[in-house]
Amino acid sequence: MSRCVRRAWLCGEDRLTGKCYDHRRGWVVTRLKELASIFGVRVLAYAAMSNHLHLALEFDPAWVEGWTDGECLDRWLRLYCPADYSEQQKANRITNWLAQPERIQQIRLRLASVSEFMKCLNEHIARMANLEDGCTGRFWEGRFKCQRLLDEQAVLSAMVYVDLNPIREAMATDLESSDYTSIQQRLRETAERL
Repeated sequence: MSRCVRRAWLCGEDRLTGKCYDHRRGWVVTRLKELASIFGVRVLAYAAMSNHLHLALEFDPAWVEGWTDGECLDRWLRLYCPADYSEQQKANRITNWLAQPERIQQIRLRLASVSEFMKCLNEHIARMANLEDGCTGRFWEGRFKCQRLLDEQAVLSAMVYVDLNPIREAMATDLESSDYTSIQQRLRETAERL
């Protein structure tokens, strides 16, 4: 879980100013999908609340260990490559890194890290929100909070908690109207398959 500071609103309507930040939910979902395609992670559940974000994630370092060195470097460059780099510059960087096994191992560790994943998510959202709000400084209240889930029952309980949170907080009346949540996404995907 990550919580906002300075009474900032991640999503929804700020009752103090009347300003609506619902569009930021799209930022969160888009960034989650992007990061899930780069890191060794599965996003099991998510819910963007008014001033915080709930996630249930599955990480397995073995997934990253199964990637080739080239795959790891390609994923890393999707995260940390200047936008104005040419394809030749990217290829040169990969060639350089392929000669550095210790660098590749460091990248593998970071691609399997929940901390790196959350840094990439929270920093991106904070920069966009600060730009939109015309301010600088902290957007999130310290480091994210994380609880390891040790068995299937704990994982399912956490997913239910995340999925039902918008209803509990009166942000939605049912699962189908629970916008920008994993449960709504799963329900829509299931309906499309039927």
